[in-house]
Amino acid sequence: MIRYYQENNRFELKQKMRNNRWLKMVAGSEMRRLGAINIIFCSDPYILEVNLKYLQHDYFTDIITFDYCEKDILSGDLFISIDSVRENARYYGTAFEDELDRVMVHGVLHLIGYDDHTEEEIAVMRQKENYYLEMKAAL
Repeated sequence: MIRYYQENNRFELKQKMRNNRWLKMVAGSEMRRLGAINIIFCSDPYILEVNLKYLQHDYFTDIITFDYCEKDILSGDLFISIDSVRENARYYGTAFEDELDRVMVHGVLHLIGYDDHTEEEIAVMRQKENYYLEMKAAL
């Protein structure tokens, strides 16, 4: 089950049911099932606080993923900075909604086990993101 929350902002995701179906399809395509996933939409100051408190990282980011998965069941918390998503959408010249979708699937891919520390891992992550973004567009 996917639950949505807001921390330090008033952002409300539209079409939650469609988003849930999409993320369930992503999990199924990777031979996983959805467990308890919390998506917390927050501000830059809030995500910086989380980054400092739990990861000892003193910088802004668009997403922080906390993994509570067990075997093939995906569970975790995805903290998504709406401020950073907006800024990245402007920077990359994409629609806010498209950038938000990319960040959400990025977090789910982390829960599945994909990483993005090396150039090779980044390339695989981008390929997966693009594939699943196309899948959502077809819904």
